[in-house]
Amino acid sequence: MARNVTMEDTGILINCRYLLHDRDSKYCPSFRQLIEAEHVKTVALPPRSPNLNAYAERWVRSVKEECLSKLILFGERSLKRALHHYELHYHQERNHQGKNNVLLFPSPTRLMGEKQGKVRRRERLGGLLKYYAPEAA
Repeated sequence: MARNVTMEDTGILINCRYLLHDRDSKYCPSFRQLIEAEHVKTVALPPRSPNLNAYAERWVRSVKEECLSKLILFGERSLKRALHHYELHYHQERNHQGKNNVLLFPSPTRLMGEKQGKVRRRERLGGLLKYYAPEAA
């Protein structure tokens, strides 16, 4: 499996610098050596840290409920496209109630034009993801 994920053409760890993993026995020293031979640093998560998994599970639940369960995907390419658009929406356009209902990483163009123009509805993924932004003046 370590060779498969680090393959030059099809491996999922191409252009990755780190592999975060839990302390399961399947991440044995020989597995970690094969990963590190491809210049990917393996980082074991701290023991007894249950909250780390909760954040990942919450994001997976959000992407499934708000996006993936409402689409018919035709292969890996359409899945990657949908996930890319959702990621941009999640970080730059979606308000987060746990963070005082603000955007986490607003795009620079939104910061500059925040006070100008009318508010306009914009869409991603054919109207599945909607967000509101001020029109450029």
